[in-house]
Amino acid sequence: MVSAFRLATVVATLLIASDASAQVRNDRPVYKDPAAPVEQRVQDLLSRMTLEEKIAQITAVWTGKNDLLDAKGNFSPEAAQRLYPAGIGHFTRPSDRQNVGSPLSTPFRNERETVELINAIQRHAARSTRLGIPVLFHEEGLHGFQALGGTSFPQAIALASSWDPALLERVFTIVGREIRARGSQLVLAPVVDVARDPRWGRFEETYGEDPYLVSTMGVAAVRGFQGTTLPLAKDRVFATLKHMTGHGQPESGTNVGPANISERILREVFFPPFRAAVAANAQAVMPSYNEIDGVPSHANRWLLQDILRGEMGFKGAIVSDYFAIKELIDVHHITTNPMEAAVRALKTGVSADLPNGESFALLPKALAEGRIRQADIDRAVADMLRLKFLAGLFEQPYADARYAEKITGNAEARALALEAARKTVVLLKNDGVLPLRADGLKTLAVIGPNAARVELGGYSNVPKHVVTLLDGIKAKLGQRVNVVSAEGVRLTESGDWYTDEVILAKREDNLERIKEAVKIAQGADAIVLAVGGSSALHREAWAKNHLGDSLNLGLCGEQNDLAQAMFALGKPVVVVLINGQPLSIPEVVEKANGVIEGWYAGQEGGTALAEVLFGDANPGGKLPVTVARDVGQLPYFYNQKPSAHRGYHFESKEPLFPFGFGLSYTKFELGEPKLSSARIDAAGSVKVSVDVRNTGGMQGDEVVQLYVRDVASSITRPVKELKAFRRVSLQPGASTTVEFTLAKEAFAYWNEQMKYVVEPGEFSIMTGPNSVDLKSATLTVGD
Repeated sequence: MVSAFRLATVVATLLIASDASAQVRNDRPVYKDPAAPVEQRVQDLLSRMTLEEKIAQITAVWTGKNDLLDAKGNFSPEAAQRLYPAGIGHFTRPSDRQNVGSPLSTPFRNERETVELINAIQRHAARSTRLGIPVLFHEEGLHGFQALGGTSFPQAIALASSWDPALLERVFTIVGREIRARGSQLVLAPVVDVARDPRWGRFEETYGEDPYLVSTMGVAAVRGFQGTTLPLAKDRVFATLKHMTGHGQPESGTNVGPANISERILREVFFPPFRAAVAANAQAVMPSYNEIDGVPSHANRWLLQDILRGEMGFKGAIVSDYFAIKELIDVHHITTNPMEAAVRALKTGVSADLPNGESFALLPKALAEGRIRQADIDRAVADMLRLKFLAGLFEQPYADARYAEKITGNAEARALALEAARKTVVLLKNDGVLPLRADGLKTLAVIGPNAARVELGGYSNVPKHVVTLLDGIKAKLGQRVNVVSAEGVRLTESGDWYTDEVILAKREDNLERIKEAVKIAQGADAIVLAVGGSSALHREAWAKNHLGDSLNLGLCGEQNDLAQAMFALGKPVVVVLINGQPLSIPEVVEKANGVIEGWYAGQEGGTALAEVLFGDANPGGKLPVTVARDVGQLPYFYNQKPSAHRGYHFESKEPLFPFGFGLSYTKFELGEPKLSSARIDAAGSVKVSVDVRNTGGMQGDEVVQLYVRDVASSITRPVKELKAFRRVSLQPGASTTVEFTLAKEAFAYWNEQMKYVVEPGEFSIMTGPNSVDLKSATLTVGD
């Protein structure tokens, strides 16, 4: 009897508690219920918002951010309430202090300062705004978190040279972790533009010229940033695909120039990386600044609606590039009315106006005048709210400063930066001089403008740790070899990636520096010549007073004079290129004993390059671009049409280095491609196997590359297209068999009616270590 009574009491208590819990849930808005489906939460919150609150969600704060700070530089809730009574929806780059100011002159906020600012803003949003909507923060992370102390990995074009998507996924897992640790949830990366003009200052930000390689690397970056599941894990950030599209082949090679590209080439070359990354669940896309066929991307409904949202099935947010809506007036001149520019962008499908929102701030007036519908605004707001729910911001908007300090630039990140730098190095020429032998040297001269300084490339900041090439060599050799050095040539007297004005060094001063370098180098046994570029010379040209594109592809300033002076000494010269732009330097390559493409190798680049120079690391990188012999050959890419590059009067039509090229200190033997079947139907697939053997005496990496050519087609097709690749590592004498599976995507193309089809016929299946030295087999694809 007693136990029955107790049981009844327990049951009654549980029922009362259950009723109370249900009442709490019923009283709580759906948007605050973490158990509710995301779309229900979005629509519930949207139904409760005023027009002013909605506009706040699709605009942002950047140039006015300091108005939110008090005299001590701390966030002021009073100022926020006065300036943004409807709340702050989006905050641009909280780590910087003065918008586009250089971190070299005004350091960005450190981990603790950034976290404290973000947490203060989030507390204000949660406690002092009507609906408690948290703020979305974004940062830059092209090849590392662009913030004070963030780990700086090799630049994007260098990462592409690794041909190692697993490496990129690991790199961007670290980058995303560092960004999220400070409180931001969205990163404006990766750049998945296919780059087809090396004069373009943003070439270094890309993964090269090939749509398959760019797609593969872009997907790896997205997975690194976001992971593979949603909602976001606590150490992940949303990726933003940049820039849709045609940005990488601008007219005259100048940034934001018209992309005079046909729909067919857009579909074959420029769309695939976006399609692949959207399929990998990327949650944000940024349109490009340029126009296509007279229509700027931010006003191109066909591009953003029919293609991106329609054909590709994109469900995320479309965020404008900085000031791009305003540029519909200032640059493209498709309207003179700021409100009309905002209306066109909104109707095109743009979800948020970055970095400030001055254009979308005009939308309430446009709504009142009947130029847009409430549904147009609601669609954009829903896109941005969805990100906040998927990021878990309504449950946990705050960051932990101690954790951010602990993981930013830590030993794990530094080790990965070094590994990445090793894997991105490309050996372009070696007459046997490499690797250098310390026991065969008494004195080594390290000469050149990039010997004793670190070039990180665009969208960089100041890492906690950097290693120059000279530092790396000295650390490697210790007291065994006398290392002497000279600048030889100075590239600029002033200016960097951030500053508008860049002043080149004076020729007469550089000629004196060359004389000094000759004096220092003439007593050496060998010379390492570090030449190339800088992020002040070749960079994003974001304004007419901030240029960065190149008229030629040669060495800037007096570097050629320096190189010839070093060659004239008659000593072994190894040229190390530290640059972001592929360089057309045939005279230098011809006379050098060895040439290494180091790119902008990141904060640990000096160590990695020293290891490669002395054989502690075996270079295994491959070029993600075709290096033209002369700027007059442009445009030059390996997947050309059959009628291209017939030749030049008295000059070679061949590139300086072909796409996919890269040497090693060991030798590899690649067998012919073996097909699982000589014939498949149009919906079928074939397995391709390639035997690879390390026939040399050193462990090394080889990248097995597979290309396909449609032998005869009703529409002209490229002479070859990369369809698969794999980087393998083998010990001396070891061998392996690499297998690929080719299905419809390897053979399909857009026909005359712009339908994606597989046309029956013969296909050449070609494999090898680069795009030129290939062995082939024939596959017949039937009906």
